Amino acid sequence: MDRDINVSDGPSRSESESEMNDSAAKIGESGKLGGPGRKNGAGPRVIPGSKSPFQGMMEDASLFHKPVPADATEPVPINPELGAFTHTEPWRILRIQGEFVYGINALAEVGAAVSVFGSARIPETDPHYEDARRLGRLLTEAGFAVITGGGPGIMEAANRGAFEAGGYSIGCNIELPFEQEPNPYVNQSINFRYFFVRKTMFVKFSDGFVIFPGGFGTLDELFEALTLVQTRKIHRFPIVLYGSKYWKGLLDWVVDTMLESGAISAEDLNLLIVTDSLEEIRDTLVDCYRTQCWAAWKHSVGASVDSDPPGAPATGLDPAKADAQ
Repeated sequence: MDRDINVSDGPSRSESESEMNDSAAKIGESGKLGGPGRKNGAGPRVIPGSKSPFQGMMEDASLFHKPVPADATEPVPINPELGAFTHTEPWRILRIQGEFVYGINALAEVGAAVSVFGSARIPETDPHYEDARRLGRLLTEAGFAVITGGGPGIMEAANRGAFEAGGYSIGCNIELPFEQEPNPYVNQSINFRYFFVRKTMFVKFSDGFVIFPGGFGTLDELFEALTLVQTRKIHRFPIVLYGSKYWKGLLDWVVDTMLESGAISAEDLNLLIVTDSLEEIRDTLVDCYRTQCWAAWKHSVGASVDSDPPGAPATGLDPAKADAQ
């Protein structure tokens, strides 16, 4: 059955051409595309008094014409003014959206995976480097892909262990002012411009976090994950701290100050585990993958402060925590 298409709702070709001619006339009067007060580089150059450059063309023809400054008389290989629109808010939103699509598309086929975090400043001679390297191997042998921030230090070590064991080693790198170079031990390297997009990938495609000693960036990943667990944005997500001596001061403050003052509940710490054993890390992650952390909970910080186990009434949704305070 034929469909009736009503073309009377929009302007006719003659009306559109008339409007373009009027615009061209205005451009001719001002000498610059866009009229008085507009910067150069807004569109194709129009000679004063001429007709529109798009007259008689299809509506999408402008897509194939790059803008040229109206007062350009000599060829110039680079003109920053032409790219000014890429620094506007609408364009930035499109770029963020595109980065989400890019990241999800790149990692869409990742199966079981663990993200490993830690200091980028730890040298190869540090014992923690070798520990992270061995953990990468253990995780690979257990069937997990290894995801890191793609940089040096602990990230490189974990990637290296997985890579040398023939596993799937992934680096989610980030643009930094001092330019973090991707380490060479990755099967797949993904570069991000925005921290929050990169952090989304870590959580979305991981079945748990392993946190080695590190600085502010490492703490950022740790508390982001704890907040997501607390607010039930992620479930059955083990967070394992490696190196009890390093983390003792922080955990003492969390329990003695935050928990004691009522700022958090004991159940918020149910999936936070501290260990000095790489094998325990592997076993914890395997248990959580298979049984939703029922056995691993017994070794958590939450269990040590008498929290209710996962699934108990006290671990249910609490409206008081809805704002992640």
